[in-house]
Amino acid sequence: MVVLASERANAADVLAPYEVLASTGAFNLYTVAPQRQPVPLTGGLDLVPDLSLEQLDQRLPTGPEVIVVPQVSEVPSGLPPSVAAIVQWLRRQRAQGDPLLVGVCVGAEVLAKAGLLDGRPATSHWLGLIGLRRNYPAVRWQDGVRYVDDGDVITSAGVLSGVDGALRVVERMVGQAAAARAARAVAWPAYSPGRAAPIQRSRPAPADGVAVLSAGYRWDRPSMGVLLTDGVGETELASAFRPYTEFSYLARPVAVTADGRPIRSRHGLTFAPRADLASAAPELDRLLAPGADAARRAAADGRSLPERLRPVYLHQQPGFAFDGALGDIARTRDVATARWVAKTLQYPTPDPPLAGAAWPWALTLRPILLAAATIAAVLGVRFLGRRRRGAFRAGDRPAPPAQPADTSSDVEPSFHLTRRES
Repeated sequence: MVVLASERANAADVLAPYEVLASTGAFNLYTVAPQRQPVPLTGGLDLVPDLSLEQLDQRLPTGPEVIVVPQVSEVPSGLPPSVAAIVQWLRRQRAQGDPLLVGVCVGAEVLAKAGLLDGRPATSHWLGLIGLRRNYPAVRWQDGVRYVDDGDVITSAGVLSGVDGALRVVERMVGQAAAARAARAVAWPAYSPGRAAPIQRSRPAPADGVAVLSAGYRWDRPSMGVLLTDGVGETELASAFRPYTEFSYLARPVAVTADGRPIRSRHGLTFAPRADLASAAPELDRLLAPGADAARRAAADGRSLPERLRPVYLHQQPGFAFDGALGDIARTRDVATARWVAKTLQYPTPDPPLAGAAWPWALTLRPILLAAATIAAVLGVRFLGRRRRGAFRAGDRPAPPAQPADTSSDVEPSFHLTRRES
């Protein structure tokens, strides 16, 4: 069993399925990347993979039984070299064996690039499907379901549907009872035993305008410290990064630890911080402390920190890890933005219901004020231009050129004749 991580991989796509599978205790799990060095996941969380692709091939000459592939973001010039290496590696695995491939969210695109979905049914994130249908017409793309199980390939819908995809793997390889226990272990509310649960076919809607507002006019994104602590749940950790960054632009997370050293998560993953808390504090605007254990231990309390860095414990209440993040977004921003984030995650309505301001009215005023200022500037320029032209007509016109002086006399010329003397 291997969960692939690569540069710019989606943190929730990697960590949520990993925790589901790890909670069963039935799998030997490895996180793998092209090189064994810290891998920056989306949002700024650095994962230290267990093995490189070469090391995995040496350890498992016959290849892994299951490969989980998360969404990997492209760069403007195309595939990053690390992703191209993964595509080639997946092709080799399929050629030499018969692993069960699991594409999480837009991770299905990596499988499609490798040519492993041609002629087969598959699904992906509702927004990603727009481009996937255009770029990979040989794939029979579907929506409206949490996952599509096509034998040796399972693809899941958006982001948190990867939990369902992982539970399906548990069902097939360990049994439904183990899958039910895993769903309870991560408090997943949408488990559908033995079949893919239907989900609403999401489409762009007027309320999604909050995404445009956030992308274009949220200039005051705070620098948000995320305190990493030993024993934090992998899904808890993902919930402190993904909801605040991709498609929401709410904050710039900075992963910190108390002493600047790496931490180990609940099921043994290693994460490296970007700084220690004390040195990063002057540059931070707020502080999140993910993890139910961190909340019980009040891990960030008792430190000499500014009042603005009073820790926010995301997981003080029981429930699925992302409930805490969505509730925090609703309280500190607005409910419309929190609902948009839940829609991009393809997550059911949080429990408890979201509470906060209904709409980001202050943010909505920014483009209106900018438009008003632009109109006022244009009108002002026109007014000044008209005023200058009016002054020109009223007397500022240059005097005409001077005419030559008139030297003629008013008296008629006369001839005086004299008699010539002889």
